[in-house]
Amino acid sequence: MTINDPDVVQEVTEQFYRYEKALMENDVDTLNTLFWDSPHTIRYGPKEALYGYEEIAGFRAARDVSDIARELTRTVITTYGSNFATAFTEYRRLGSGREGRQTQTWMRAPEGWRIVAAHVSLLP
Repeated sequence: MTINDPDVVQEVTEQFYRYEKALMENDVDTLNTLFWDSPHTIRYGPKEALYGYEEIAGFRAARDVSDIARELTRTVITTYGSNFATAFTEYRRLGSGREGRQTQTWMRAPEGWRIVAAHVSLLP
């Protein structure tokens, strides 16, 4: 298995930043598209545990975006072979100054790269 094949890293990095742009613009359609449409998809957040694509999409439609703007302070993307990757990032919210962490697990699906698991946390 090849770790960090440059072409695969580029593909995942592009999708990671596509997600980040959609997050900053509250582009719910793109955010939903980038999550794997499956009951096996999981997203844990600071106050929620979401199981399955439908719960995640429902959360996206109703979430508070008043303090969503952020800057990334450190991001590490690692690919494992050509179909699996992780993305870890640290961030600071621009409004409140709160710091947090985000983890995404990416899988190459027939329709392209999709997030199959995510975890978002805010530091105390």
